[in-house]
Amino acid sequence: MSIALELARTLAVIVDEGSLEAAARRLHVTPSAVSQRVRSLEAQLGRVLLVRTRPARPTDAGAAVVRLARQLDVLEHDLRAAVGQEEEWPALPLAVNADSLATWFLPPLARVAAERRVRFALHRDDQDFTAGLLESGTVMAAVTSRAEPVAGCRVAPLGVLRYEAVAAAGFAARWFPDGVGAEALAAAPVVDFDRRDDLQTRWLALRGVDSDPPRHLVPASADFAHAIRLGLGWGLLPRFQSADGLRSGALVPLGGPPVDVPLYWQQWNLASELLDLVAAEVLAAARAELAPLSRR
Repeated sequence: MSIALELARTLAVIVDEGSLEAAARRLHVTPSAVSQRVRSLEAQLGRVLLVRTRPARPTDAGAAVVRLARQLDVLEHDLRAAVGQEEEWPALPLAVNADSLATWFLPPLARVAAERRVRFALHRDDQDFTAGLLESGTVMAAVTSRAEPVAGCRVAPLGVLRYEAVAAAGFAARWFPDGVGAEALAAAPVVDFDRRDDLQTRWLALRGVDSDPPRHLVPASADFAHAIRLGLGWGLLPRFQSADGLRSGALVPLGGPPVDVPLYWQQWNLASELLDLVAAEVLAAARAELAPLSRR
């Protein structure tokens, strides 16, 4: 059974754009033509491939088709480059956690973009959830905290992103006048990235605090750090984001053990020169900027 590449690509575009109408605009066809392509592919495979919600999302079978379309796009690009016809700008969808995106992750992509025609489509999510984007076919590679390879992927260690608890000097003077004890920590406001961010909770547990202090939610890495510098609450920052404030005295350390988040690079197990080039740059940058993973 041969799957028409046009049909598989149409499904991938729908998933990228979120609706049949948006996909039709990108493909320069009518929405009915897009719908017909999906129905034709579903009939060929005998499976429902698309859940027509807003945004539209693939079924498990549809995710496999989306993966195929993305793999074929990259392989076609590599072929064109090999025969001197590198005219297309392939899209490489990648998943990355917010703090890596805000600190060390973009420079290696810029180095690749300076050498090759490529469009990066970045998906930001918590490092504990980016592997799910690989499984669904949404991305081709991801920075993730998952060491076990996703099915059909290979994995390489990146390093450790180390977080330390800090607060603005004025905030610390107000909320911790007698030191950073359990009673003060139970009352002092804390800044979380979002409702899935458990770093501050993990640090509190390491300090023996099991109460739930007031929490602000600031779901953007730079704004999260800025909120802490402004004294909205205390929180955990990687040294990339706290070093200047600690040197100037605008931020003060709260002590206690750091929270280490191990990071890994997972990518589809696909022989692609372009994807391997991206991986090499990302791995080199991570190993220069992150703490090494401990050997056990």
